[in-house]
Amino acid sequence: MPKITSIEGRVLYNSRGSKTIEVDIISDNQFLGRVCAPSGASVGKYEAVSFPNGKPEESLRILKENSQKFVGLESSDLKSIHDTLKSLDSSTNYSDIGGALAFAVTIASMESAAKATNQQMFQILSSESSFKFPFPLGNILGGGAHAGPGTPDIQEILICATGSKTIRESIETNLQVHKELRSVLQKEDPSFTNGRGDEGGWAPKANNEKALELSAKAIENLGFTLGKEVSLGVDFASSTQWNEKKQRYIYDRAGFENSPSDQIEFASGIIEKYKLIYAEDAVHEEAFSDMAEITARFPKTLVTGDDLTVTNKNILAKAIEAKSCNAAILKVNQAGSLFDAIEFADLANQNNIRLITSHRSGESTDSHISHIGLATKSKMLKVGVVGGERVAKLNELIRLSEHDLIRGMVEI
Repeated sequence: MPKITSIEGRVLYNSRGSKTIEVDIISDNQFLGRVCAPSGASVGKYEAVSFPNGKPEESLRILKENSQKFVGLESSDLKSIHDTLKSLDSSTNYSDIGGALAFAVTIASMESAAKATNQQMFQILSSESSFKFPFPLGNILGGGAHAGPGTPDIQEILICATGSKTIRESIETNLQVHKELRSVLQKEDPSFTNGRGDEGGWAPKANNEKALELSAKAIENLGFTLGKEVSLGVDFASSTQWNEKKQRYIYDRAGFENSPSDQIEFASGIIEKYKLIYAEDAVHEEAFSDMAEITARFPKTLVTGDDLTVTNKNILAKAIEAKSCNAAILKVNQAGSLFDAIEFADLANQNNIRLITSHRSGESTDSHISHIGLATKSKMLKVGVVGGERVAKLNELIRLSEHDLIRGMVEI
């Protein structure tokens, strides 16, 4: 089996221009795995800490001081790599070494091992003999923490080509809707500047209802039936509206407040009216019983935990017990290491919790999550629609469509 012969890192920049860390791992003196860690804007309270004291340089120093502890390990032995990282960090959230370091080291190791064994990375992460593509899920209109003042409070309106039969058709349909939405927005507001949010979604001056109406109109303008060939999703990111002191959801931009029961009705109304296939974080990150009520109401919608479950298997177990969601986001850097994320995915799959492997708003041009989505049997891959760091993941899916182990699309 291939063994790690060198490991080093550097401080680079993500798609927001913020500092992050990249790690190179070489196996058998020739097979390079290289990974640059992403970061989020809407960050769950319980997710892994990206860097000690917020400083990538500190993670890099720790890596340099301990690099020899990784040399000689089998690069395909994900647990050994993970255990070595944990020997440097006694915290529960990677605050000592940084979750971004754990992310980069474990994925770089797997990429290096895949090259050394002449396999694709999705193959060495799974024991399956055949795979199906997840449906790309992309942000077409952004607000909240991903866009500036005047945009909707809702963080993301998303598109998914649920009627597509191939990965290329699915990607092209998402691109069509994104382009058509720009035309719709320009007609609605001639002063629209074509501004976009962090993930490439248009960022217009519009309230929540108008943003949803215009997104649905773009779909229908192209001749698609909403909820059939093409479906909408919403990331409510409700923890960003939740005011713990007032015990209310404060929608500053729209100018209203919701009690917890009002919030359930607010989210439910949107799910019903727009036939959402996907509804993420419709209530705040600790409202397990409220999420359970929404999940019970909409069994055909992917009622998804992100801030609720933060790619943490212990929190997911609590959500499963409470029936708080029927789907969950998998973000490796929320968990820290890829080993942690795979454990989370295994628990989800064992309990019929459908997985959505996701990018972060501050991304790199790496495409590893396309492989992770395949390996974990994810139903969707949340990667955006446009922007170099988003398209990199989509282009990788098209390359992988040439692989004979991958046939067709998953069933949602």
